[in-house]
Formats: sequence, C-alpha cells, structure tokens
Amino acid sequence: MRGEFLGTMFLIVFGGGVVANVVLTNTKGNGSGWIVIATGWGFAVMIGVFVAMATGSPQADLNPAVTLSKWILGIHHDIELVVSMVAAQMAGAFVGAIGVWLAYLPHWRCTEDSAVKRAVFCTDPAVSHRTGNLLCELIGTLVLIFGIGAIASSGTISDGLLPYLVGMLVWAIGLSLGGPTGYAINPARDLGPRLAHAVLPIHGKGDSGWQYAWVPIVGPLAGAVVAALMWQRLLPV
Repeated sequence: MRGEFLGTMFLIVFGGGVVANVVLTNTKGNGSGWIVIATGWGFAVMIGVFVAMATGSPQADLNPAVTLSKWILGIHHDIELVVSMVAAQMAGAFVGAIGVWLAYLPHWRCTEDSAVKRAVFCTDPAVSHRTGNLLCELIGTLVLIFGIGAIASSGTISDGLLPYLVGMLVWAIGLSLGGPTGYAINPARDLGPRLAHAVLPIHGKGDSGWQYAWVPIVGPLAGAVVAALMWQRLLPV
C-alpha cells in the first residue's frame, strides 16, 4: 500500500499546489487561469503514477473509483486488498493536502475569500445543481476509466509511456469537462483534502462545504460502475 499512499500524496501536492498557485493572493501564479490548473492536474497525475509504480504499486490506481472498477472487472480479486488500497489513497490525499497548506503557509492570511481557500483542497460546483453536478462527475469518471482501459489494453504502450498518456487524459478531461464541478473524478482526491481543510488551522477558512461533499464521492463511484459494465459489455476482459 506504500505506492498508493505515496502516489496519491504526490498527486495532491502537485494538484492542490497548482490550484493554490492560481487562486491564493500574492502568489507568483495568481490569476493565471483554468488552463494552468487543468495542465497542472494532468502533470500531477503523471507524477503520481510514476511515484506509485516506483514505490510498490505497479497498478497505480490512486483513485477509489479506478480501484472499484478493477474489482468489478476481476482485476483486483481480494476485497481486503481493495479496502486497503482505498484507505492508503485517502491517507495519501490527506497528507498531500497538508503539504500544500505548509508550502503556501503565508498566503492563507493574505487571502480573504474563504471559498477560494477551500477550492485549494476540494471541489465546488460552478452552478449548484445537484443532478447536473452528479452527472458531470459520473461522465468525467466514466471517460477517465474507459480511457485508461483503452490506453492500457492497446498492446502498443510500454509501462514507461503509460503515465504520460494517463496524465494527458486527465488534462483533456479538465479542459473539456472540468468547468461544471472542478472535475474531482476521484473520491480520495476530494474527501482526503476536504478533511484536511476541516482540521487544519487555516486563517479565515470558513466551512468545508460538507453539504456538497457527497457529490464527488457518489458521482465518481457511479461512473466507475457504469464504465466497468460498459467495458464488460463491449470489451470483455
């Protein structure tokens, strides 16, 4: 589980870090926009996958939705392994968020808007519409999992190239589908840092948005189930 923990931790350090750089007051990257955020998250996934593969997790799931889809498809057979992987992913995301908080320590007090501070840690919808928000997370996760499966099963991709292509896939999802909800597409990526936001002594942080927190959990998990069932139907493993 070390690889899942470390890979997810690096994912959040880079992913949460790019959001902090763009939205927090008086950073060098303040105001640089959505393209920078989406690009940073793509690189974050790439590095996270490399770290996970190098430290004992060749599968490099880094995402409970990916792990769930693999369990449905029979790639992960042991339910205890699945639970352990998800726990490691959650812990890694939590610790990664603490790293982002520490890296930007002076900027929390400089930033007045509590919603901007929360955005460094977790997602919020651009327009509050629970059905639409849930569908966006479901579709984004479906595209993620089906896309990963297509890349990995192509038969022409080496293990060394896979992280780059998965990072590009996440970059594309951010550019194309990230606008409505901020594309959590990963329950650990959202819940772990949201918990960190809740417990860290962040100046003027406001609430942690728990009224919305179920959407980036349920949506990606539902997307994982739909993606796995589609894969079984169209391309049986």
